[in-house]
Amino acid sequence: MLLTHAMQTVPLILGSGSPRRKQLLADTGLKFSVLTKNTNEDWPADLPTDEIAAYLANKKATAFKAEAQQSIILTADTVVCVGDKVLNKAETHHQALEMLRLLAGKTHQTYTGICIRYQDQVINATAVADVTFADMPDEVLNHYINTSKPFDKAGAYGIQDWISLVGITEIKGSYYTVMGLPTHLVYAELYRLYASLQ
Repeated sequence: MLLTHAMQTVPLILGSGSPRRKQLLADTGLKFSVLTKNTNEDWPADLPTDEIAAYLANKKATAFKAEAQQSIILTADTVVCVGDKVLNKAETHHQALEMLRLLAGKTHQTYTGICIRYQDQVINATAVADVTFADMPDEVLNHYINTSKPFDKAGAYGIQDWISLVGITEIKGSYYTVMGLPTHLVYAELYRLYASLQ
């Protein structure tokens, strides 16, 4: 069974406004529509860092409870962690610089959680990648912030951006997990769900 054939039975909705997630999902060959809803992205203070991304993805999917009666909903969230410190999206140049200083010369974890929701079924899964940055001076970091404006990205950087070309020395895990959508995980979970509907 090809997933593209099975998907003719129930439509798929990507619940994300991220252009990167939209492009990655499209690159798999799957057909889908995009629908966005504003969701509060807070999480419990005592939640382990490796569970935050899945928690937020599930929270986003819950906002589509009505749509999930007729369509399969896919949501995702990405969290960048250095040790126990969670790096969200930077709002200012200064915040972005502080985040990138924390990442420079270290290995950090990028977690992307996904949630697939259809009627009373809810599937949560998380992929993790270890990303190692070279030690980089402020001159390089400031150049990246000034030219790429990475304020919509967890950890204040995009794996597809210039900074990864000059600063990332190693990745353990899927590149696409770091980019914001672990496509291997999405495809596998969607395959299982659609197979169960046949």
